[in-house]
Amino acid sequence: MTTRFLKGLTGAVLTFVGITMQPVLANAQSPAPITIAPFAAPVPSYVIQPSSEATLTHAQKLALLQQKIKYVFVLFQENRSFDFYFGSYPGANGIYQNADGTTATPAGYNQPFVNSQGVVTTIHPFKIPNSVTNVNGQSVLLYPADIASVDHSHAGLLKSLNYTGGVAQNTGYALDNEGVTLSGGVPSVTPTLAASQMGELVMGHIDCDVAGFMWNYADRFTLFDNFFDTIIGPSTPNAIAMIAGQSGETQWVEHPSQGSNVLTGNMALPIVADPDPYWGSSLTASNPIQQPEPGHTATPAANLTFATLPLSFMGNQINSITSQDLNPAFDLIDVQGDIEKIAAHRQSAVNWGWYQQGYDEEPNQTPPIGPNTADGAAGGDYIAHHNAPQYFGYLANNPVETNNLHGLGDFFTAMTNQALPAAGGVFYVRGGYNNIDNLVPYGVSANEKVTFAGNDDHPGYSDSQIAEALLADEINAIASSPYWSQSAIIITYDETDGLYDHTQPVNRELDPQGNPLAQGPRIPALVISPYSVVHAISHEATEHSSVIKFIDELHNLIPLADLPDELLARQNGQLLFNQSNLGPADDLVSGVGDMFSAFDNNRLTGAAPTLPASYAMIPTATVQTLPHYGNAGCSVLGITPTDAALPNPIPSDFNPRPSTAPGIPTAASWTP
Repeated sequence: MTTRFLKGLTGAVLTFVGITMQPVLANAQSPAPITIAPFAAPVPSYVIQPSSEATLTHAQKLALLQQKIKYVFVLFQENRSFDFYFGSYPGANGIYQNADGTTATPAGYNQPFVNSQGVVTTIHPFKIPNSVTNVNGQSVLLYPADIASVDHSHAGLLKSLNYTGGVAQNTGYALDNEGVTLSGGVPSVTPTLAASQMGELVMGHIDCDVAGFMWNYADRFTLFDNFFDTIIGPSTPNAIAMIAGQSGETQWVEHPSQGSNVLTGNMALPIVADPDPYWGSSLTASNPIQQPEPGHTATPAANLTFATLPLSFMGNQINSITSQDLNPAFDLIDVQGDIEKIAAHRQSAVNWGWYQQGYDEEPNQTPPIGPNTADGAAGGDYIAHHNAPQYFGYLANNPVETNNLHGLGDFFTAMTNQALPAAGGVFYVRGGYNNIDNLVPYGVSANEKVTFAGNDDHPGYSDSQIAEALLADEINAIASSPYWSQSAIIITYDETDGLYDHTQPVNRELDPQGNPLAQGPRIPALVISPYSVVHAISHEATEHSSVIKFIDELHNLIPLADLPDELLARQNGQLLFNQSNLGPADDLVSGVGDMFSAFDNNRLTGAAPTLPASYAMIPTATVQTLPHYGNAGCSVLGITPTDAALPNPIPSDFNPRPSTAPGIPTAASWTP
């Protein structure tokens, strides 16, 4: 095995044993530094070597990407912070070690905490182990692939981030989840055992033992350790931000009366909560198109009318497509100038699809499983508030555009039948409350095996290993298809679930109450492609708008931030609210990269071979066998986490699932 060591970082030559790499000129500014992590076992029959990269200008690299990449797949998961998965990943900006190898106490490492006896103490980040000796002296298996969901509301995250002077201190995670405030060092209440366990859980993390597939992909391809979500808040605003770069800031500026008066107002803008979309799924009996989602919130979200990538995707067909809208006065009110600009750009339309589990009837549908079997008619799998395109009337109220919305099974059918358009396109893939592989969580009680059967990685109903099995299924399907050779696969998340991350997001927008709105905390992101930089960690400043920016550039689209209606709203945001960055960040906002650092110049130029599909694949038998790698992924992969030799300060009464298995875990609470 070849060992590679990083010798330099910012703007310097990256030096390896016997290899010299010049930095990639990804844009006109200084390139984002990339560190190279050690290559990990199991090693395939070939060894992928980092190449001595050619120097390319941004324009040259873009031209090559446009030639080579036709298919962009966004594998869009739920609710994990970067530190939860990768806080101990070697070479990354983590909890225990900085990217340059130095150690320093990160923000929020020492959290105030109140135990269930009312004593004020301190809690620190810790690895959630597979087993623990509890307060009764029992050795108890915990199985950290299944954890409760912590507070990830807008208001809760503001408490967790604990802004002081506009700077996130990251010191309120534990207290927020306990429901406790301190005044003069005195707690407002004595938390229950369950509440204190939630305050402990928010500080926990896992590593390659539990998330072996995630660490395998990170090791072989490019991991981004400086990727942030958009909105300080839950899933819906960040799902919307994945295709819009915002959650309604420009619509709020254009219609100030829609500004939120309370943080949880469903119709209020920008969206900071989880209201259901105004438009229901057209393919399930209980969710007919053109009426609000039934059986959920009394008032759904407002009809969203600002620009999105799917609007840009209409390209030179935009006039004919928008003419099919069933209520143009309602749906197109705020994009008239955008439509004109996109049409005048004369760029070809871009094929796209949004594949989400349960949107239509899945081919191997199981009986309803999960905490909300009323959510959609397809067996309880469908999660309406995760489906971003449905929030926009010009997409969900247009029969031409609803043809782009599919179920998860449709994605695998398209892969098997090679049914994606020959011209390429952009395809988003999401899971749901259940899993279509019919996998059963391995290490929890009988009732929890039902509760944690989800595959989109959302704590509270998903199992991390079932979720990474979905990723492996998706990547294997792409790698087994003709699309692999022309693909870029982006794995990322909507938001953190409120789980601790030590980085301090930069505040650039305020909500209508004057509280920080954007950016949100850091989330995992990886890029997998036959043109990837291998064994790499990119420190490029990135976020949801970076995914949009990458797609903009790849398809020669006008950035959303530069479309006339969004640009005018940005200008009016400065006049009305003294805010200059209200809106998408795929342009006009500094410090938002385009993810080009994930792509190897030599692979693009042909000076180095492209990566074979087999390099991205995990054998089906391994995917289908729980626990993955026998819950010993670090040993199997040959990776040593940065906290391996450090004490692990796990609380003695820790419980990863206080919501479903209350009390102190006992041996009887675990069944294989």
